[in-house]
Amino acid sequence: MNPQPGPNAYYDSGYVVREVSQNRHRELIGGMWDEVGRLQFDFLRARGLMPASKFIDIGCGCLRGGIYFIAFLDPGNYYGIDISKELLDAGYEIELQGRGLRNRLPRSNLVADGEFRFEKFAATFDMGVAQSLFSHLPADHSRLCLSRLAPRMAPDGKLFATFFLVPEKHPVGVPFDHPHGVRTFDNRDPYHYRFTQVERLCEGLPWRPTLIGEWQHPRDQQMVLFQRS
Repeated sequence: MNPQPGPNAYYDSGYVVREVSQNRHRELIGGMWDEVGRLQFDFLRARGLMPASKFIDIGCGCLRGGIYFIAFLDPGNYYGIDISKELLDAGYEIELQGRGLRNRLPRSNLVADGEFRFEKFAATFDMGVAQSLFSHLPADHSRLCLSRLAPRMAPDGKLFATFFLVPEKHPVGVPFDHPHGVRTFDNRDPYHYRFTQVERLCEGLPWRPTLIGEWQHPRDQQMVLFQRS
């Protein structure tokens, strides 16, 4: 097997193009389309998401969660960023079109960018989600995301992000087997973190991390709240 061109398979544009061209965009982003899409929407609704919220979906892919957020938010209030234009196109042209939702979202609200350049959006966000993003990224990429998001979040704005978390004393370099069959690693995808490592991502940045933990994710990803100071 050839090495990946980045920290995970989504950096291999040829692979993504092939999968999307075969109408496998749902499987490419991890499957569990209805289960995880609805789960994240219900979770954020219970934590204050309102139709008027300006909402950023980081690593939104083909809109597994986006279809729910776009239907709920006021038109134009959803913004999504993902490394793959092909996944964004599939979300917009297949998933939104099939639900009659394209009129609620300008295509310009979906940006293909792998460097977290949130300044491409003409918006300041109240709330955001990074579902199964940091679980595919090493710490330097995750910190870059938080650093570049901070100037575009309103004071007290909230980012809810999922991680594979392991015990603080888990030995460095040793894989960890989670209860539902996922094996994670310190140095390759899927990545795990200790919560002290999550806290270090915020050093020198205007974020306050709080561990929420269990939120019924089917693959044991844990939820962390980052609140903008």
